[in-house]
Amino acid sequence: MNPRRVAVLLGKELAHGPRNYIFIFAIIAPIAISLVVTLVLGNLFSEEPRLGITDEGSSRIVVMARELDSVSVQEYSTVAALKGAVENGAVDMGIVLPEGFDAAVLQGESVEIDAFIWGESLARNRTLLPATFANLVRDLAGQEVPIEIESVTLGNGVSIPWSDRLLPFIVLATVFLGGLLLPATSVIEEKQKKTLVALIVTPASLGDVFAAKGLVGIILSLVMGVAILLLNRAFGAEPLLLVLVLALGAVMAVELGLLCGAFIRDITTLFTLWKSAGIVLFAPVFIYLFPQIPQWIGKIFPTYYILQPIVDISQRGAGWPEIALNVSILVALDIVLAGIVVLAARKTIQRVIA
Repeated sequence: MNPRRVAVLLGKELAHGPRNYIFIFAIIAPIAISLVVTLVLGNLFSEEPRLGITDEGSSRIVVMARELDSVSVQEYSTVAALKGAVENGAVDMGIVLPEGFDAAVLQGESVEIDAFIWGESLARNRTLLPATFANLVRDLAGQEVPIEIESVTLGNGVSIPWSDRLLPFIVLATVFLGGLLLPATSVIEEKQKKTLVALIVTPASLGDVFAAKGLVGIILSLVMGVAILLLNRAFGAEPLLLVLVLALGAVMAVELGLLCGAFIRDITTLFTLWKSAGIVLFAPVFIYLFPQIPQWIGKIFPTYYILQPIVDISQRGAGWPEIALNVSILVALDIVLAGIVVLAARKTIQRVIA
């Protein structure tokens, strides 16, 4: 595989991409689905996360919190009033600042505070508010301070909003529309038009062709995946880690797309396979739609190892230690699929030449 030839082929693929209806569909469909879901469920233009505070001393944290543009802050004079506000959903999270809080923080002492969480608040709010509070404490102390937050869920219990449940489906559909269908249809069309033969008799190898088509799929999947997460404000506290997982997921989608392109003869068969075998790709989504389903079932399917890290990072504020195992499995799956793609490319050469 020659990097220079791959770059030339990649440029041609990107130039001709907008003429491909799958390319356009992979851009429009995820955005349309996301807009419909967020508009119907009322989260696209929702207000900023709401933080309630009861200050039993005279903490500067309250003043600093009021100056935040990204969080709505409401003060309550008693713990009972704060708990009532959380139970009614007036605020997403309520914290109680004990007397002497600032002095303990400035001395670098371990601090324990009580926090009340509204059970029906959005997952991103439950992730953002503790992170925001931790940043305020760090700014006050000028250093990292060990804080232990004792959380209590109030209201009608933990109820995962449907917008959060549907986000994994939207992200997975985004990654696979561009990553799988675009390379697959491109390779199949090249075979049907006999242009694949013309390409491989030039200095370019089939590996160069596959690499260029795969890169287009990865770029489109990654860009659209990031766009969907931005649109849903679901980047969490580790955006770079989230982009890494999206990239690894795009690689898996592209590898499956190239395999489909290598072995499937026509577009009709490809879409029939997409409709019939799509359950294998999207099966883990049902775990997030219906949390009562045992999570171990999702681990049977390869796309689980894309979805779970994305959900952990974007909705639960997870870092590398929490997702390391699943990401490692995802990398291993990508490597195995890469080897299968190489073998498939060799068989494709034999069939095309024959």
